[in-house]
Amino acid sequence: MKHSQTIKELLEVVGGKENIKNFENCATRLRVILKDDSLVDKEKAESIHGAKGYFFNTGQHQFIFGTGKVNEINNELSEELNFEGKEFKEDIYSNMNLGQKLVRTLADILVPLIPALVTTGLLMGIRGLLMELGVEFSSTGLTLFQMLTDTAFAFLPVLIAYSATKKFGGNPIIGIVVGLMMVAPQLPNAWAVAGGNSEPLFINLLGMSIPVVGYQGSVIPAIFAGYLVSKTEKKLRNFVPQIIDLIITPFITITFTIFLMLIVFGPLLNQLEKGVIEFILLVIEAPLGIGYMTFAALQQLLVVTGLHHSLGMIELQLLSETGTNILNPLMSASMAGQFGAAIAATLLMKNKVKRANSISSSSSTLFGITEPLLFGVTLRNIRVFVSGMIGGAAGGLATYILGLKATGMGITFIPGLLLYTSSLASMIQYLIVISISFIVAFILVRAQGKKIAEEIN
Repeated sequence: MKHSQTIKELLEVVGGKENIKNFENCATRLRVILKDDSLVDKEKAESIHGAKGYFFNTGQHQFIFGTGKVNEINNELSEELNFEGKEFKEDIYSNMNLGQKLVRTLADILVPLIPALVTTGLLMGIRGLLMELGVEFSSTGLTLFQMLTDTAFAFLPVLIAYSATKKFGGNPIIGIVVGLMMVAPQLPNAWAVAGGNSEPLFINLLGMSIPVVGYQGSVIPAIFAGYLVSKTEKKLRNFVPQIIDLIITPFITITFTIFLMLIVFGPLLNQLEKGVIEFILLVIEAPLGIGYMTFAALQQLLVVTGLHHSLGMIELQLLSETGTNILNPLMSASMAGQFGAAIAATLLMKNKVKRANSISSSSSTLFGITEPLLFGVTLRNIRVFVSGMIGGAAGGLATYILGLKATGMGITFIPGLLLYTSSLASMIQYLIVISISFIVAFILVRAQGKKIAEEIN
């Protein structure tokens, strides 16, 4: 096997084959759940051949190998253990607290949607760039382009209801139907109502007049709709005879769910969603760019804890409500700060192998994946990590001064440049933000060079 030495050392570190309960890999990490965590040799875990770092979180021993390589190691480990594969998520959730379960659930629902939403954001950028370059579109051409850029967000509740229903164990097709009903053209368009160009419908129920509008661009109501679909369907199957299940269960599930969403839960969750967005914007838009600086400084700490997955829901809401995404440039600034600190620290390393590993760990940051850099370089020295945070804060201040915002989500750092193609000025401003973050962090590490060199060597 190509990675036989790595597999051998890994098995020794975790207490042998028989101690492995389950495992899987993500983009950069091999996640291992063990029967007995006390058998792990944590000192050796830090120095496994080919690994760029190790940490323990939510009951998982996570070994950083980097993109591509982690897939190969996962496959070879499966062969070595003759692992048939069982549901990994069940074991994960059993080791999580309530907050961790909530974040993981949101990630499981929203992450599968990212490719479609990234594509939409890129198309928005291309349209903006072409218009900036003076390309004139015919009415037909502009309509077709709007179809490409607006459809995913106009039918966002459909995508989310599908993904949520699937996540909670219901029939995803029923989830799609409920999602379509939530944005049906027969209902007043939510954006038109918000803009004063349309009026909500009013339903009289128990002496109350309840306003009803569509749920274009909504996130939280669509997630709850998927939850209702799956739970209602499961409950019905407990007592509906199989002979009529095909008719009765979908009928009751759909009508019951859409009634509750339009009349009861939908309006309440819509207000909750708007309140969340207003609060987030209030915090981020704190005077003198303090909110921007704070978020850009701390965002990579969210990556360390895994809480960064919850940011996807906020980005979706921002794009739906405002058409722009302020979090994206701040994330890139945060990454650039850690990248600048890591490169400066790497240049202080005397050991050639250590330096090569550090460069390898840092390179994936250019494409928006920072775990190898964080666990392999900056988190190993508090001075380096804090310098990266300060660099991120400097980029956050630059973002505030320039008023920079993205047109999409899902990609950061170098690939993220494609979300700023609406104008040449936006692209230049984005590069300025990244450069400031990188340079400030780099200079701070170099300024402490003597002390940091002693510590890392």
